[in-house]
Amino acid sequence: MPVDTLLRPMTLTRGPAWKSRFMLAPLTNQQSHADGRLSDEEARWLTMRAAGGFALTMTAAAHVQKGGQGFEGQLGIFSDDHLEGLTRLAAAIRAEGSVSSVQLHHAGNRSPKELVGTPVCPSDDPETGARGLTTAETEQLRDDFIAAAKRAERAGFDGVEIHGAHGYILAQYLSPEINRRDDRYGGSLENRARLIFEIIDGIRATCRPDFQLGLRLSPERFGLKLAEIRDVAAEVLKRGDIDYLDMSLWDVSKEPVEPEHQGRPLLSYFTDLPRGDVRLGAAGKVMTARDAAGVIDAGCDFVVIGRGAILRHDFPTRVAQDADYRSPPIPVTAQHLLDEGLSPQFVTYMRNWPGFVEAEAAA
Repeated sequence: MPVDTLLRPMTLTRGPAWKSRFMLAPLTNQQSHADGRLSDEEARWLTMRAAGGFALTMTAAAHVQKGGQGFEGQLGIFSDDHLEGLTRLAAAIRAEGSVSSVQLHHAGNRSPKELVGTPVCPSDDPETGARGLTTAETEQLRDDFIAAAKRAERAGFDGVEIHGAHGYILAQYLSPEINRRDDRYGGSLENRARLIFEIIDGIRATCRPDFQLGLRLSPERFGLKLAEIRDVAAEVLKRGDIDYLDMSLWDVSKEPVEPEHQGRPLLSYFTDLPRGDVRLGAAGKVMTARDAAGVIDAGCDFVVIGRGAILRHDFPTRVAQDADYRSPPIPVTAQHLLDEGLSPQFVTYMRNWPGFVEAEAAA
């Protein structure tokens, strides 16, 4: 598959066109200030990726409620106190010719107690100590996602992505194992998905008509069932109220973990869905030019780059220059990552990823 397809511009139903098919994955980096304000380090990290050729530059997950924080140094979007930094970041991304987006997030029962006190969840969760939200609190959560999108719009971002993946709170509502509610947000799949659709509807009603809206889903782990997530994806594609669907698969070439669905690629369960004018992309161990082209060849409209973008800020530019481009082999040195715009704090975080950063020499 020629990599030329990756370099073609892509129009979307709403918002600006993307200059290519490369989206920067929303990547946890722990570089923001403790109160959620943007740091210079995080701004530099993201702006370098925008300059490196990414068509859409997305922030790390930004929490929409103070109590939804998922990790130290997380970017916040739950307060107008965050607007100054967000406004500066949106302008910097635009100046580099990239479309800008904030990923909207709440960690739910994955919030560390030392950061939030008692975490919350769709239902009481003895394993994590999380408390189940009331119906009114669920409605407030919905409204806070919508308010965060409006805040991103006010800051000058081109759009937002709703984080419905990786076992965070919206995925917890989708999970029949975690969500044991008996109100309109629990029980049937329609009810468990209701919160996501109400957030989409609310953002559409509140933000300007050309505000670009994406949704991230993951179809496995954390109590999720592939068949159900496929049904949710089918419905959201059918409605056409989002502009793109971002499927996080951990590995774009893998088969499903559920035995009854094996025998075909996990990605194929989503590329074969009717999508109308909604664009479809996928993330998961895309480390070479040919990996990226393969995602398009498999039926996606764009490709989402995570680890490859940590290793090289200009992954898209390198692919454009070399059809055989490959990411540097890991582990890499800490200095390599510093040269690619990661702060010392971000490099420390990356040491949690097995085999990613060379061990420090003994003193």
